[in-house]
Amino acid sequence: MTTAFDPLDLSGTRIANRIAMAPMTRSRAGAGGTATDLTAEYYAQRASAGLIISEGVQPSAVGQGYAWTPGLHSEEQIASWRKVTDAVHADGGVIFAQIMHAGRISHPSLQPDGGLPVAPSAVAPEGKAFTNDGFQDFVAPRELTADEIRATIADFADAARAAIQAGFDGVELHGANGYLIHQFLAPGSNERTDEWGGSVENRARFAVEVVKAVAAAVGAERTALRISPLNPYNSMSGTDTAEVYEVLIAGIEPLGIAYLHVLEAVPEVREVTADLRKRFTGTFFLNAFTEGPTDHRALALIEDGLADVLTFGALFLANPDLPARLRTEGPYNTPDPSSFFGGDAKGYTDYPAR
Repeated sequence: MTTAFDPLDLSGTRIANRIAMAPMTRSRAGAGGTATDLTAEYYAQRASAGLIISEGVQPSAVGQGYAWTPGLHSEEQIASWRKVTDAVHADGGVIFAQIMHAGRISHPSLQPDGGLPVAPSAVAPEGKAFTNDGFQDFVAPRELTADEIRATIADFADAARAAIQAGFDGVELHGANGYLIHQFLAPGSNERTDEWGGSVENRARFAVEVVKAVAAAVGAERTALRISPLNPYNSMSGTDTAEVYEVLIAGIEPLGIAYLHVLEAVPEVREVTADLRKRFTGTFFLNAFTEGPTDHRALALIEDGLADVLTFGALFLANPDLPARLRTEGPYNTPDPSSFFGGDAKGYTDYPAR
């Protein structure tokens, strides 16, 4: 029987266990969207994960969605991330960069020259943006032109190349949680009538083309995708369907990417998860929906065959030595939500290991 503590060959990259650190925005980037020495310490502390997936890193200045988030589109940013990957590798870890374009989940104050955020269609999300000046109302985004869509796909590929240059072992594309790739998938945020919208095939096209472009740039074995079917987060409620993910999987399955990462945001998505598990023949990562905290009790999902690897978010944030704690079924440090976003070492690098 396969367990969470067995090693795994991830398309040529060996990971020591099947417990991964989920990507988590921490809003602690330095000047110019750079990773800092504190960033390096934070990730190195968690190098016992089978795989670390970094916080979302914007592929371009236009892709930024939150205050104080890092990028991978300048030489300064690339050099800053090299300190992080070197620190993780020195402690025996493996780390992928998550490339995240926020699309409409942004604000003019975060955009170059105060411009509008971009999206598949000019449909404003509900809620507020987290900016340098606090929370501000979302605005209606500007609809991307067809040429801009192709340029954005190229931005993803360029950021993937930058990630490898910075020493990352691979990249995960953020197609979940209501950000740009997800916005193309869902009819509530994609009202286009051209080749990038309308039918499920057209709505899946952007995601498929981004994965293809990145796989061509850095190798399919270094490319992964995260999705979150039926996820209402970021004003996506009621706009997502299971059918578009069937088309998406059919489009990327022949590429042989490193893994597919499914985030379960609601309990009713488990049926979709099980179906995608059957459709995708590669390595399957799961950020599972559980009643109550996701802890050692979730490891049975690997033993049952639903997932090859489980990803843990807040529990990994608070427990830098999480694999060891899962093995002994605790005890666990309690995450402090007040320090999740922004700040300094408090609630970032000061959680104790045993």
